[in-house]
Amino acid sequence: MRYTGTSARGIRLPIIKQGDALSDIVADTIVAASQAEGFALRDTDVVGVTEGIVAIAQGNFATLDQVATDIASKFPEGEIGVVFPIMSRNRFLNIMRGIAQGAKKVHVLLAYPYDEVGNPIMDIDKVDDILDALRHVDGPVPADTFRQAAGDFKHPFTNMDYIDMFASVGEHVQVYISRDPRDILKLTKQVLVAEIHARFKTRERLLKAGAETVYTLSDVLAQSIDGGGFHPDYGVLGSNLTADGKLKLFPRDASAFVESVRDAIQARAGVRPEALVFGDGAFKDPAHGIWELADPVVSPGYSPLLGGQPNEIKIKYIADNQLAGLSDEEKAQAIKTIIREKESKAEGGNKGSDLGTTPRKYADLIGSLCDLMSGSGDKGTPVVLLQGYFDDYATQ
Repeated sequence: MRYTGTSARGIRLPIIKQGDALSDIVADTIVAASQAEGFALRDTDVVGVTEGIVAIAQGNFATLDQVATDIASKFPEGEIGVVFPIMSRNRFLNIMRGIAQGAKKVHVLLAYPYDEVGNPIMDIDKVDDILDALRHVDGPVPADTFRQAAGDFKHPFTNMDYIDMFASVGEHVQVYISRDPRDILKLTKQVLVAEIHARFKTRERLLKAGAETVYTLSDVLAQSIDGGGFHPDYGVLGSNLTADGKLKLFPRDASAFVESVRDAIQARAGVRPEALVFGDGAFKDPAHGIWELADPVVSPGYSPLLGGQPNEIKIKYIADNQLAGLSDEEKAQAIKTIIREKESKAEGGNKGSDLGTTPRKYADLIGSLCDLMSGSGDKGTPVVLLQGYFDDYATQ
């Protein structure tokens, strides 16, 4: 009898720097690990590589001067309304500095009671009282007025006052609070949508409401400025603060990198595993309700199989209902037969979803698992090797 299913290993790599042959380093390290620690590599394995080291090896960096140049070209009049940025030093503060550097006047509209990924800007337990206190305010609420109603508040994880953080970027930066992105149009018709996942919907709402110019963060550095880094699909979304005030952008050509990793492992070990580049996982902190997913997607590049969805049955449901009355051994054999007869996973079917299996893409599920496994601190395992992920109860 087989006793284990899916297993995950964090793979330690040397410190990666710009220009490194990352595919070869990943392949060499995985093969060395398998030989040193006595596990076999298989075609059904999955190799996950964190987006951060892919971008570093590519040298996909940009300066705040380059952000400012792009902002100035997109908003030549110099006045900008920045709508609903997430409250994050690492993710948005440097972008905000670049925006402010490229503009003469900036109106920042923060969402309340929390931002798009769940970061609170106020005491959530007092939301009804604060809403009542602000009912007389027409349009965006000035930061001082909001403070009078909500009081001082610091983020439960970072202990940061994000209203102060945004206001400190420059004297020409004014902070407002609102629940409606269209309130920015009472201040300016030139808008930069700073949301991540709702950016396109918000852009359309603003245009319908009379905005004259609307860009999103995925438009900023969508092309190279003065030879700097860029991303054609996501711009500065998915970027992180790095040394010397630079931004490390989301990696480009991630699908091509994935195939190069598969090629490199095949050349060394004779197997061709699945692979993906992963960023933030798609999960939510249960204590404070904050989503992890501050990247535009969980995975910007993955091998074709990982674009499908699981085709699973609910073993417990079938055992308790359809197979009720059978002996334990008969149930086990019947379940294995049902599993073998269902559609192939490789076809991306999802026939088991009517029994409660959530229809999520493999890349999102596996990317989230890899993010949890690798960590973002001092584990030193930016590569994750999954084995047995595509096995099931019928796999011997």
